[in-house]
Amino acid sequence: MKFIGIIPARYASTRFPAKPLAMLGGKTVIERVYRQVEGVLDDVVVATDDERIMAAVQAFGGKAVMTSVDHKSGTDRVYEAFTKVGAGFDVVVNIQGDEPFIQAQQLEAIRACFEDKTVDIATLVKPFKPEDGFAALENVNSPKVVVNKRMEALYFSRSIIPFTRGKEKSEWLAGHTYYKHIGLYAYRAEVLKQITALPQSSLELAESLEQLRWLENGYKIKVGISEIETIGIDTPEDLARAEQFLKTLKHEE
Repeated sequence: MKFIGIIPARYASTRFPAKPLAMLGGKTVIERVYRQVEGVLDDVVVATDDERIMAAVQAFGGKAVMTSVDHKSGTDRVYEAFTKVGAGFDVVVNIQGDEPFIQAQQLEAIRACFEDKTVDIATLVKPFKPEDGFAALENVNSPKVVVNKRMEALYFSRSIIPFTRGKEKSEWLAGHTYYKHIGLYAYRAEVLKQITALPQSSLELAESLEQLRWLENGYKIKVGISEIETIGIDTPEDLARAEQFLKTLKHEE
């Protein structure tokens, strides 16, 4: 199978306008994401709605394609890009444009999900650890996932799921394994076409999580586990944390 990575990157963002062009350790956020994926999958391209992002990607030697400004989700943007540049690829990997620390092992883990021919959609999670603290668990910008025995997603939520009854919140992380969703999806090409044709669902609109549209329509989402820490950048404060994280990585090197 051939895998193409597509990175949706839009300019307008309520919480952090121009986020893909923000500087992180001397490079733009979008370049850092691109470099992490480059060479791991069979190809990679940025899908954007803005000429400034297009120009920035081309300036560092990356591939980019212009897409509509009207998409309601990153997956819709990914599908438009796929129709333009995805001929010959079997699986599309949607890499969030604000995950500059995505690792090759994570991309390999999501690729491995498709060794099972019944898997149509896959994503990754990372277990929360007790030392992460309750504040990390209750962060609404860090969706949680519950899975079944076959490691298929049952539900995604910005709320803490499951609720631990009868224990103090300080004990929750020690008593149950909670899963943090990592912003990485992969879909077989035909399934990507199908899910983007679906109207937005009530659960998706309630939580502002597009993957709930797929669950609500009966699609199964295979879940792989990663132990690697990632820092998604939703706000300028997240960017500051990412700068500190980058410094620790360089120090360890």
